[in-house]
Amino acid sequence: MRGGALARYAPAIGWLAIGWLGIFLLGGCGKYRDFTLPEQPGGPEVTWRWQARADPVLSSGSAGEWDAVDVLNPSVVRQGDAYYNFFSGFDGQTWRTGLAVSGDGVTWQKEGLLLSPDPATWEGGTIAANGSAIADESGILYYYQAGADGRAEIGLARSRDGHRWTRHGPPVLNLGPWGSWDERGVADPYVIRAGRSFYMFYLGMDRARQQRLGVAVSEDGVSWYKLRSNPILELGDYGAFDSNGLGEPAVWPARGYYWMLYTGRDRSEVRRLGLARSRDGVHWEKQPDVIAGGQSWDSKVICDPTVIGTGDRATVWFGGGDVAHPDQNIHGQIGLGWLFAEPRPQSTAPQPHNGARATEPRP
Repeated sequence: MRGGALARYAPAIGWLAIGWLGIFLLGGCGKYRDFTLPEQPGGPEVTWRWQARADPVLSSGSAGEWDAVDVLNPSVVRQGDAYYNFFSGFDGQTWRTGLAVSGDGVTWQKEGLLLSPDPATWEGGTIAANGSAIADESGILYYYQAGADGRAEIGLARSRDGHRWTRHGPPVLNLGPWGSWDERGVADPYVIRAGRSFYMFYLGMDRARQQRLGVAVSEDGVSWYKLRSNPILELGDYGAFDSNGLGEPAVWPARGYYWMLYTGRDRSEVRRLGLARSRDGVHWEKQPDVIAGGQSWDSKVICDPTVIGTGDRATVWFGGGDVAHPDQNIHGQIGLGWLFAEPRPQSTAPQPHNGARATEPRP
């Protein structure tokens, strides 16, 4: 859902509805800095071999339930001996956030609904989901997408135990100023900790509805500063798998680099995962690896990655669907795959990976 998450907002966003002054007041007070992430040392050239389970690990609910239509956007963190999955569910009208818990990362038990949008606030009534969870010394921070009147912004909720949540209040990441690359929406947060700071990778949409990726930094997880030179990752060339939009970044360190999985949308709204690398988290180099869905249930869409990396292996939970559509109603389900670092072969021509069944490692 996240790669096309702003598509549903686009028809509602216009100068007549909002006015340029409103946009300026909403985004013009944003804070900016020049920064990089703690530098990685670099290393030998590697490629990442993709392997995925054939069947989804989390599916939509029964008719009439809050997640009956689509289940997407996993955000997985490790809490003690369990995995907590803060996922998004769609009932045909509203996106909400729920929790599923697992002992092995494969078999999940849904724990119920956590967050619904509050129409009486900045959130509006469409979405409070599409988020990124990160654990720190105070508990769990969950950054989620919401917004009234067609404005997608990013909010924050806190929890000690993953079940009872307190919203921060106003959004923590706002629209950019008039004429900026993210003046029409900010979405798809993915937050990591590097050194003493938090870093949020996110999608921005401009007035031409182009969707690219940027980064922001925070010392406390609440007050955020956008990178002055955003965006950090641009659209692909015409005809490329990511020529129509970028979204849903997931970042982790390994093998001397920061690595980013992201969703690319082509002109037919088929979605695949791309890979990029960086030493400083700001200057990114796209890799030839492209990951496509390999089963009928994710044949048109593979998106929404969340990553737990350990050495030369990264465990990836992702969303998938069998309908090429920019946002919802894709029969969305959540799958599980792995990336294995291997020496890069001589030929670097892009070769899409599929999700063929194989002997499955544990997360």
